[in-house]
Amino acid sequence: MTDTKRLLDAVNGPRDLHGLDDSQLQQVAQEVREHIIDTVGEIGGHFGANLGTCEIAVAIHSLLDSPRDKVLWDVGHQAYPHKILTGRRDQLSTIRSYGGLSPFCSIEESEHDAMGAGHASTSIGYGVGMKEGMKRAQVEGLPVADGRVVAVIGDGAMTGGVAFEAIHQAGGLGTPLVVVLNDNGMSISPNVGAMSRYFNRIRLNPKLWHAREGIEGGLSKLPAGIGATFERLGPHLKESIKAFAAPGLWWEELDWAYVGVVDGHDVHSLRAALKEALDADRPVVVHCATVKGKGFAPAEDGGLEGMEQWHAAKPNSIVDRAPAAKKVPTGPAPTPVPTWTEVFGHAMVDECRRDPRVVGVTAAMNSGTGLNILQEEMPERYFDVGIAEQQALLFAAGLSLEGTRPVVAIYSTFLQRGFDQIVHDLCLQSLPVVIAMDRAGLVGDDGPTHHGVFDIAYLRALPNITLMAPRDEAMLVNMLHTAINHDGGPVGIRYPRGAAAGVTIPAQPESIEIGTGEILVQGERVALVGYGSGVEKSLAAAEILREGGLNPTVVDARFAKPIDAGLMAQIAAEHDLVVTVEEGVLQGGFGSAVLETLNDAGVVARVLRVGLPDRFVTHGAPALLHQEVGYTPERIAERVEAAVSEARGSVAGS
Repeated sequence: MTDTKRLLDAVNGPRDLHGLDDSQLQQVAQEVREHIIDTVGEIGGHFGANLGTCEIAVAIHSLLDSPRDKVLWDVGHQAYPHKILTGRRDQLSTIRSYGGLSPFCSIEESEHDAMGAGHASTSIGYGVGMKEGMKRAQVEGLPVADGRVVAVIGDGAMTGGVAFEAIHQAGGLGTPLVVVLNDNGMSISPNVGAMSRYFNRIRLNPKLWHAREGIEGGLSKLPAGIGATFERLGPHLKESIKAFAAPGLWWEELDWAYVGVVDGHDVHSLRAALKEALDADRPVVVHCATVKGKGFAPAEDGGLEGMEQWHAAKPNSIVDRAPAAKKVPTGPAPTPVPTWTEVFGHAMVDECRRDPRVVGVTAAMNSGTGLNILQEEMPERYFDVGIAEQQALLFAAGLSLEGTRPVVAIYSTFLQRGFDQIVHDLCLQSLPVVIAMDRAGLVGDDGPTHHGVFDIAYLRALPNITLMAPRDEAMLVNMLHTAINHDGGPVGIRYPRGAAAGVTIPAQPESIEIGTGEILVQGERVALVGYGSGVEKSLAAAEILREGGLNPTVVDARFAKPIDAGLMAQIAAEHDLVVTVEEGVLQGGFGSAVLETLNDAGVVARVLRVGLPDRFVTHGAPALLHQEVGYTPERIAERVEAAVSEARGSVAGS
């Protein structure tokens, strides 16, 4: 098939699918898959999940009239086919790049993106609200179209409690919503828990795929009038049928109709099931079995390991729709610098070996947080609760009450989802739980849904919590050891994504005195006070300033709470300007903590705050984002030089 004959080339919007028959739509789905393999294999990006949803996207858009009808894609990393079919086919090569397409759905990007989200489990809740909003608009005569609503959610996202809350509400209201359950047994890693086992029993038992097809008017068929034949059956017989059709019993007890299991790669079957569901005028789930990485042999045939490996593709990792040949290195190989995540993972294993109380807890991100290292080395000390950050923290609270020292590893952006548990269950009871916040700061290509920029501000206000951030991997090891052995309440440790500093890791960790900073370079006139990654930026900015004649002091604050009040007062008294540097929002952040500390001590000082602006920062390579927001040594040095040359007065950061 040559590109000039592709049916996909004539699809510039969803309505271009409406005149195609099932065989043509099946061809379009395959062409979408090939376009993703060719494009993402070259530029990198979310991969396996998108290959699994090509037929689902084609089937849905062939039946709906978007944007009047709403298609909601949970998380959005499975929505590349949707983007291709909604006018963004030729822009796919820009996805996740600075100024290009968003890696997830975005209401600012397209009228066909009905919601914007990069966190899991939210689509059903959006859908219930949208459909009920449409119903209210019709009652009140408001100018809102009464469209149909379809939410596509992966089985991994079904472990999130907010999805259950929405299912409960929709069943109670009888909301006419269709949920397409994209069931491939995976999120990023293999799914865990009882819900995963439930889906596995259904998906892997071929007898259940067609078990209900012979039941006239049964629960898997939804004719107009919602099954008049079925309604004539007696209650005992109906309950017997439900028991026989066990795959959907859970849904049906919550007043949802269940259709499944449908082959998620057969457009004809998908369209037939969706037509029934859309005509039902009640909550319906269409359960589709798909393969993550469909059409790409290393993912499709590589088992769980292959699917996990190809969740995302690296740039230039695929050539001619096959994995690119590995380059043979020439000359001596450089010593690799470990990532922050790897350092944390190995440090966790060491702490578990030292201390029988220590366990690791993750919310479906074992490799992303480095806890896969603990899982492999000491599986009995490892727990995965699924995509359920609230439960991860509650589980850790329960563990700590029985003498365990849990370390909960969660990305900074996902920790936001468990804020109430941090307040109510950890801080209020002052429980010794360690929260390891990976991906703190601007994480890059995944964009504003994944940037970890608010944790300093939203955690600093809480009583009984200790907050710290390492400047390098040696400090991370020492801070983890310190946090595990701290009895004064929960501890949060934030660290960035990517390669660490490359310093030597201590063979034996050392404890750090809580609430103490450290002067790294003694200078005069200007004091640069860094927190976390801000220390490296401060050291580099100090080098630039020295070339211009200034000799600044550089301080590693180490703690945002409790802050080293004595050290802050000292440097304020000894310097004309104090500059705080942090990779977080300025409002309520580390710089605000310094200002408050000095104010409470009655110290009058000029303070320049360097951090992130009061807006959501776009996606792109971290270096580009740092330039955009002024979080670079060069820009910091410029601002310091400008502040030094100004007349005495208050200096506000932005």
